[in-house]
Amino acid sequence: MNKKIPLRSSNYAAWYHQVLKEADLLDMNSALGAMTLKPYGFALWEQIKERLDRAIKATGHENAYFPLLIPSSSLNKEARHIEGFAKECAVVTHYRLCTSPDKKRLIPDPEARLEEPLVVRPTSESV
Repeated sequence: MNKKIPLRSSNYAAWYHQVLKEADLLDMNSALGAMTLKPYGFALWEQIKERLDRAIKATGHENAYFPLLIPSSSLNKEARHIEGFAKECAVVTHYRLCTSPDKKRLIPDPEARLEEPLVVRPTSESV
């Protein structure tokens, strides 16, 4: 192992992430909170999803997917429910990029600002 894994009882989040990394199930991306599932990690996710799907359907319920992006006004309606998540939400303010005036990078196109910002949905309650 590359790194000593912290005790689960002392720091669950650090333990969990280190176990996943050392098991070579995922790679962390440069975007905070984003990860790439490697083949074994994805295979585990597929098995978990299949078992949950069967369990959900066995109770007579149906699955649903919720939109990833929601208007910030929708999130505000549920502010009490998402209080602990709110500070960690990504906000989308533009729908297009353009080249910077110095032609060295991409920037949000000033002409493409959204009327209302969209938030990456932290929970399903806000839908």
